[in-house]
Amino acid sequence: MRKNNFIKFLKNINLSINNLLEKNLNKLKFDNFSSLARSNRIVITIVALFFLFLTYLLVPNFYKGQELAKKLNNELSSKLSLNFKFSQDLKYKLFPRPHFLSSDTIIYKNNFEISKIKKLKIYVSLDNLFSIDNLEINNILINNANFNLNFENYNFFLNLLDNNYLNNNLRIKNSNIFFRNFEKEVLFINKIKDMKYYYDQKDLNNTFYSENELFNIPYKIKVLNDKKRSKLFSKINLEFLKVQIENEFNYSKEIKIGNANLIFNKSKAMLTYKKNKKFYEINLFDKLNDPSFFYMASFNLNPFYSNFEGKTDKIDLSHFYNPNSLIVQILKSEILNNKNIDFKLKVNADNISKTDFKKINLISKIQEGLIDIDNTHFNWKNHAEFKLKETLIFIKNGELVLDGKLQIKISNNDEIYQYLLTPKNFRKKFKYVDLTFSYNIDQKSTLLNDIRIDNEYNQKLNRIMGNIILKDSNLQNKIYLKNLLNEAIKSYAG
Repeated sequence: MRKNNFIKFLKNINLSINNLLEKNLNKLKFDNFSSLARSNRIVITIVALFFLFLTYLLVPNFYKGQELAKKLNNELSSKLSLNFKFSQDLKYKLFPRPHFLSSDTIIYKNNFEISKIKKLKIYVSLDNLFSIDNLEINNILINNANFNLNFENYNFFLNLLDNNYLNNNLRIKNSNIFFRNFEKEVLFINKIKDMKYYYDQKDLNNTFYSENELFNIPYKIKVLNDKKRSKLFSKINLEFLKVQIENEFNYSKEIKIGNANLIFNKSKAMLTYKKNKKFYEINLFDKLNDPSFFYMASFNLNPFYSNFEGKTDKIDLSHFYNPNSLIVQILKSEILNNKNIDFKLKVNADNISKTDFKKINLISKIQEGLIDIDNTHFNWKNHAEFKLKETLIFIKNGELVLDGKLQIKISNNDEIYQYLLTPKNFRKKFKYVDLTFSYNIDQKSTLLNDIRIDNEYNQKLNRIMGNIILKDSNLQNKIYLKNLLNEAIKSYAG
């Protein structure tokens, strides 16, 4: 009771100092400066009260180290459901606000080391600095930390929303999330620029907002936890790619369900999904703009394997050969070159956007750390059928490369020659074309070799077609390829 009275007394002193300073500084002029200075009692009182308040603020310097570490750990465990291990002595700092500073701190969750923190700041309330037992944490700042997550604790940051942030905030800055497989190999790294957990007074719910970077692509995410309805609301913004994702997730039952709206430029799509601890099922469709657009995927987390199937009228493959696209950046990160990933993809489409190709059956798989698109086949108008075999997608000298073999079956020579405007005296009939290729996605260049027409090798034709460089636009590519193909046909026809 005496401590509480003394604290009230100090607060009244602090208020008196502020009022006194405001009153006298307003009256302060050059003419009466000397008379004010003679008022020794005012000066002495102000100085005495200042040092008395400063002494109160310095009281935590006298706390015993072990007791302080135990008290702060208990408080942090109560507020965040995490265990902290302070490897060095805690330091007490006054500015900019009273706080404790810890270096090289470790966070544990269920006896598992979640994070190593270079700098941890624990801000405390000024209400009762005399008593270590009544010490209360206001805010926590984690700076320069490395978090290690896997398939078992991947929802660590979402679970932090379950804590009470009504009277305190959590902030994480300049940190990294290392997502690992069960062999502790790094699958990908997410950079945290600035992450905040707080209580939203407007929505009356716990919220976290974070600015991040993944595969060198910046993105922002905001998540709100509505405990009354057992729902998570989130919004992801990828400004660089002009993509927004608004998601609603219901976690009230054992099998959780959710739906998301995907906005890409002017295109919109709907995604529905359900999950539990071991699997995901995803359906992606666009009822408004393309009723035939539909994708279905399933993921099993332990062990990890996935199956992805889709069907649509038109498919845009520019994301696969654009060096700046998200999928190319993911492939270049090599996180998919993992022996523990088993992934299969199959997409059927009637047409390929911005091309004359149609009836594509895109097939891809990731197995034993290798990525290929074997048995993918498509048609060029009704004149030729293309099929890919023995393909491999890999990194060479920091650039993404697709190697493989291409089989072409010709069904209409006359239409092909007419399209290419090939002179009639060079229009020789042939049925099959086989070749090997290496396509550098970053340089947009193709190397062709071992070109055989009806199983015959022509040295001059191979030399002409040996190096294809794609231009910046589709029109340039068409003119360039027409000229190149006509030159090759002339050499083949003799």
